[in-house]
Amino acid sequence: MADEPRPYVPPEDNLAELTWKALALGVVVAVLLGAANAYLGIKAGQTVSATFPAAVLAIAAFRLPFFRGTVLEQNTMRTAASVGEALVAGAIFTIPAFVMVNVGGERLWTSFNYWETSLILLVGGLLGILFIILLRRTLTVDASLPFPESRACAEIVKAAQGGDTGARYVFGAMGLGMLIQVLKDGAGIRLFKETIRTSLEFPASVIHHFDTRRAPVGDVAHGGALLWSTPSVSPALIGVGYVIGFELGAINFAGGVLAWFVLVPFALFLSPDFGTRLAGTSGPLPLSDQVFTIWYNQIRPIAVGAMLTGAAWTLWGMRGSIRQAFRGAFHRGSAAVPLRTERDLPARGVLVSIAVLAVPVALIYYHFSGSVTGALLSAVVMMVTGFFFSAVGSYLVGLVGSSNQPVSGLALSTLILSALLMVGFGVTGLRGVAAVLGVAAVVSSAVCVSGSLIQDLKVGHILGATPWKMQVAEIVATVVTSFVLVFPIAILHQSNILGGGIGIGDPQLPAPQAGLMAQMAQGIVGGEMPWGLILFGMALGVTLILLKSPSVMLVAVGMYLPPETTGAIFLGGCLKALVDARAKRQGFGPERAARVENTGTLVASGLIAGESLTGVLLAGLVLAWSGFSSIGAALGLPEFRWVDGPVGAWLSLVPLAAIAWLLVRLPLRHAARQE
Repeated sequence: MADEPRPYVPPEDNLAELTWKALALGVVVAVLLGAANAYLGIKAGQTVSATFPAAVLAIAAFRLPFFRGTVLEQNTMRTAASVGEALVAGAIFTIPAFVMVNVGGERLWTSFNYWETSLILLVGGLLGILFIILLRRTLTVDASLPFPESRACAEIVKAAQGGDTGARYVFGAMGLGMLIQVLKDGAGIRLFKETIRTSLEFPASVIHHFDTRRAPVGDVAHGGALLWSTPSVSPALIGVGYVIGFELGAINFAGGVLAWFVLVPFALFLSPDFGTRLAGTSGPLPLSDQVFTIWYNQIRPIAVGAMLTGAAWTLWGMRGSIRQAFRGAFHRGSAAVPLRTERDLPARGVLVSIAVLAVPVALIYYHFSGSVTGALLSAVVMMVTGFFFSAVGSYLVGLVGSSNQPVSGLALSTLILSALLMVGFGVTGLRGVAAVLGVAAVVSSAVCVSGSLIQDLKVGHILGATPWKMQVAEIVATVVTSFVLVFPIAILHQSNILGGGIGIGDPQLPAPQAGLMAQMAQGIVGGEMPWGLILFGMALGVTLILLKSPSVMLVAVGMYLPPETTGAIFLGGCLKALVDARAKRQGFGPERAARVENTGTLVASGLIAGESLTGVLLAGLVLAWSGFSSIGAALGLPEFRWVDGPVGAWLSLVPLAAIAWLLVRLPLRHAARQE
């Protein structure tokens, strides 16, 4: 996708940008969005990108008579506000693991340690910002990435500035996205099912096994099954797929097909007694649970291995731009002053700051491990993998947006590498697990914040913002929110215990990613890690590279994500391909084709923003009122039991059809009306 030919605000203009009101309001919103996403992440294992909610709140705030400001002030507020969601995403994927770890009956933490948690978030967040400052131009300009969510956000901001007739498409689609989210979210008024899971059990196949001399050795009845989900009725995911297009959506979907139609059935076929071996008091494990545990515990590690290979290959492809970025850090340069829209914080100062932050990192790890060698080693691993995965994670944000960034997969890769080194240097037991989780937590925070910042910087690049001012806003917001966001996590943990639960890790607060981190850390340090699966994944990544796969990372991400997610993204890509085909068949010239493209992007932007904003608002309602469970319950409506049956399944076609109509019909109709 081509870059913007000229920023919305020209480089020659000097509008108010980094002001106190924009920065202060951004920090306050960062705390609120972070708290809401803490609940959402621990409860459902996912967070909602704050870019769109923050943009909408900034637009609304700066239209107030006493708070009016420029579009660049709005951009500053949005940039600062997005930090809360990014930091809390890094936190909930790793920090809860500290209270979930149990080695030989001994707990690592029984409650959240305030200072340790806050320092991890602070150091990780600042490092993520510093890492990505060095790569800003490489990723936002040189790499020619689509940045679907950044472009969508920029379109919303531009449409809201007045006089743009496309605004009605953005906000109309946003309203539909909000309505659909309310009608499918458990905290709203559920009227239909978001996704439908189907299964197909294979008939038994008797394999007659024999030895090398063809002498029979026995018969085995093999089975297996396919378990698949329909695409999620998600305006945001479908909108992302529409923006990134058919090709990238298809690559991502191919990873899901490989995982769910090849590897999972193959694993079941090779283990005909798998369900019986995991049988409990109620009998063999249900087929759906067998498929889930195979995907979660066997296929996802393969995907992580493929991500490791893909990450190395991606960075190798970026080596020239990375080398140029570091070379520029030490180059005195010419007397020419760069354009306002190309000024970053000084690269030398960034590198010095990274080196200075290595000291508190080492001290944190010494506190965890009690070993000088382990602390120094952990600091080195964190710095290398932090930069490595921040670059790769940000690259993926440019491909599929921050909402679909596989943070837990990248953090898990870091955990595996650091745990291997810890075991190699003899740092084991509870202290070894603590050091490993500490490395993963800092890297996870760095990856999340760097992904958020690169998405914001791309929005700023399109709007004509000043990069160094956005970077300062992000640093200030990170420092403040690092010492605040531990409170909502600790409150959720303690309130669950008071209610008779076990805190985070309870079925009410499962924190699935953190649980996986705890399990993997214990497994590696205890010698129970399935290394074969990681190696299988790395070999798969090499195979894809040799086959000249367009994106090894996207395939691996597709394997790592649930099928309803990859299916929804692919559906959006298919709708975009349908629009392009119909525009071509109707003989649209370059101007009309451009109008189709722009209108479709506006509609997709509204859908993405509508679901994202409503997801945060609903999570905030649940968090703010202890007695609140859903809008339906608050209104006295009964729980509609038919939602989980055939009626709810058929009703899901209505919002799906509405989304498809908006994305296909409106762009074509708008272009056809223009002369």
